[in-house]
Amino acid sequence: MEKRESVYNEDWLHAFLRSIYSPALRPAFCKSVPTIFNNFFFRQYRAAFLPGRIPVTKVDHKLDEKIPFTPSWVTIYLDFSHFWIRLLTFFLRRHKHKSYILMRDFIYSVGDLYAFAGQVYKRNMSTTKRPFYIARPRFFVIHMLDPHLMCIPSLHVMVVIHTYLQFSVIAEKFGEGEKLKAQALEMKQGALAISQAILFVKQHSVNCIPAALYSMTCFSPDLFPAKEAEAFTNLLFSPPPQADEETRKNRAHPSAAPLTKISEDDKAEIKKHILSLYYRFLEERKTSAQWYDPLLKFLREYDEK
Repeated sequence: MEKRESVYNEDWLHAFLRSIYSPALRPAFCKSVPTIFNNFFFRQYRAAFLPGRIPVTKVDHKLDEKIPFTPSWVTIYLDFSHFWIRLLTFFLRRHKHKSYILMRDFIYSVGDLYAFAGQVYKRNMSTTKRPFYIARPRFFVIHMLDPHLMCIPSLHVMVVIHTYLQFSVIAEKFGEGEKLKAQALEMKQGALAISQAILFVKQHSVNCIPAALYSMTCFSPDLFPAKEAEAFTNLLFSPPPQADEETRKNRAHPSAAPLTKISEDDKAEIKKHILSLYYRFLEERKTSAQWYDPLLKFLREYDEK
């Protein structure tokens, strides 16, 4: 893949500035950013400073112990916000003003996704045990800025899945589905890498991934049915993709992911657990009044296994 064609060569700042200065994109940006802030930062900090108002469940699982804490994955972990902005830059560069309507809708959809997950957080928050590791400056920032109270469902996983799905949808709308097939695959590989990174840096439990997959099936049932969720899960912990030397210089690119040893048996057990819990949520959804009821039931009844 040529360097200029890699989605990872896009500058997120370009999309940010264009969203602010473009009359077509500014309303979506101005609406979605406060929604993101309210449903992620405000809810967490309010719960942290006013404890007791919202229940907080510890969602660690014994399988988490089979996943080694690997600080070198932090660059990929922190890429999740740039990940969806990178989509904007890619299509804005290629199609300029012709992409405004689709990019506007995508920005709105990200805000909607945060509000969707917020329906769980405002009723029951969740946390996990994470090592107090500040040897790397980026971990110091994480501990300073993240109260760590929104584990189920994982917004990291939800955002990156939504982004890779929408990349393919938007490419098709521009008549470039086949032409951008390699970039769409690159986005999916990036989503997988970030979904693994949340486990390697101990920001989430294995329980958080099936909750996110289930939430995405509820949010986008046509784009992320059970078949796609299962396929995505089966690709977790796969070897990193090959890329040219220039592309690998981007430390957030999935091909630059550090190698972390997990036995094949442990990988299989983790993925089996993820799919088992995912399908349990789907089954409980059939008799639930609201999509989030299975997640709330899980949180309120959970005891670490």
